Amino acid sequence: MLLLQKNRTMKRIIIINGPNLNLLGKREPTVYGEKDFETYFSELKEIFKNIELDYFQSNIEGEIIDKIHEVGFSYDGIILNAGAYTHTSIAIADAVRGVTTPVVEVHISNVFKRENYRHHSYLSAVCRGCIVGFGLDSYRLALEGFN
Repeated sequence: MLLLQKNRTMKRIIIINGPNLNLLGKREPTVYGEKDFETYFSELKEIFKNIELDYFQSNIEGEIIDKIHEVGFSYDGIILNAGAYTHTSIAIADAVRGVTTPVVEVHISNVFKRENYRHHSYLSAVCRGCIVGFGLDSYRLALEGFN
């Protein structure tokens, strides 16, 4: 019973990564760095021991939407890097709009220094905030925003 009460006082935050982010550390290291996300996620868990951190990644738009629906009423925060779906998915924006859990949009690269089609986000208007361009530390900054 005490363990259950202790866990209820901890914030519960999930990081949801979209398409191609499973290739971090391999994909375009000059843009995304050389560290894979699983290694970085382990580092985040060490830094933020006061937060219960979960992680989900999918290359499939519907699975991302399903995960937002699943956690969007029970978690304390969602950190969402929807990858290229940021610029194309009204459906993911609608999912974010439909839940009560606050969402922070994150991007590893500075999307505003990249191709023009990356300058528009369907998610920014429905998210609590947006962090771009700090590499993997964009996730750490988002977690600090929830702390």
